[in-house]
Amino acid sequence: MTYQPASSALSHIKVLDLTRARSGPTAARQMADWGAQVTKVEMPGDGQYADFSARHSPDFQNLHRNKRSITLDLKNPKGLEVFKTMVAENDVIIENYRPDVKFRLGIDYESLKEVNPRLVYASISGFGQDGPYVKRPGLDPIIQGMGGHMMVTGEPGRGPMRSGAAVSDMTAGLLAANGICVALLEREKSGEGQWIHTSLIEAMIFLLDFQSARWTMKKELPKQAGNNHPTNAPTGVFKTKNGYVTIAPMTAMWDKFCKALGADDMAGKPEYADADLRRENREALNEEISAYTAHKETLEWVDLMNEVGIPCGPIYTLEETFADPQVEHLGIAQTVVSETLGPTTLVGQPIHMSQTPNQMVSAAPEFGEQTDAILAEYGYSADEIRSLHEEEVL
Repeated sequence: MTYQPASSALSHIKVLDLTRARSGPTAARQMADWGAQVTKVEMPGDGQYADFSARHSPDFQNLHRNKRSITLDLKNPKGLEVFKTMVAENDVIIENYRPDVKFRLGIDYESLKEVNPRLVYASISGFGQDGPYVKRPGLDPIIQGMGGHMMVTGEPGRGPMRSGAAVSDMTAGLLAANGICVALLEREKSGEGQWIHTSLIEAMIFLLDFQSARWTMKKELPKQAGNNHPTNAPTGVFKTKNGYVTIAPMTAMWDKFCKALGADDMAGKPEYADADLRRENREALNEEISAYTAHKETLEWVDLMNEVGIPCGPIYTLEETFADPQVEHLGIAQTVVSETLGPTTLVGQPIHMSQTPNQMVSAAPEFGEQTDAILAEYGYSADEIRSLHEEEVL
């Protein structure tokens, strides 16, 4: 398959993807979707269950579109030799092994910098590249707990609650991709690459943002607030005649909100006179609001509130999310043709660029699908490639 970039933005960048699971593949996907030539390096063997999920599952397909695949045994000296030949011509390596693995394989940054001083080397780990937890495995559910996320998520009194999305994995992957792009820009000035690394635990704390800062600044422990906003009231989920709705009036919208709700009497109650009192009396306030919202259907409230500028929206299933006219207009669901699966609809990039847009140009590769073609690009002859296959290097 001839390489076709997904965008012109990073089409001059070549990336070796040594990642598995989710955080690393997410970083590599960011590069691939913006046009980088990403080569997924996989260990020879059975590629059906790479990255802890079946190759033709929605998860794998969504993570690895716009990439190519080569099989290469990095534990074999000849495989390592081939890899270093590739490193010499690549701009970026992304890996999320346990921190010690790259050193044992001889593919750590310091070793590969000798091969290519311009190399940008990105590492993602559970807990960082050193420190007391460096050898611990770090998976998203563990990190959500240790990073404080589960104790600010869920309803009060119900115990810790995990998010439905792999938030530390995804955030770490996006942060790594951001770091790679910064390092590539810096390389234009210095001419040298560098090692950039992040961890799931740092990503989790970073994602909590103002919740984390409430502790670092004021030693204030944020509590679980369920569907309520942690600091503003009334902001939450309210039952309607046929479902649920989220309403989030800003502090300055209180009187307008009461009028739109048809609750003029509520606006004048002393226990709701200011933002602090509304927060202190949130439970009673929510009960009063729910008594009003129960008399109209969800979309009636959505239309009514939005007409007067009060933030309001329905609670969707994913089916309803992708059927929403605005979501359809934005085009985040994109279809690519897989030779194995046929037309495959995946989740595209949420970023729009006027000059260098991206697109899905290829489905996730089959196991080692482009091995021979890729090696030929690095100058290996047909006989050399055949020999590497025979020796089980590929």
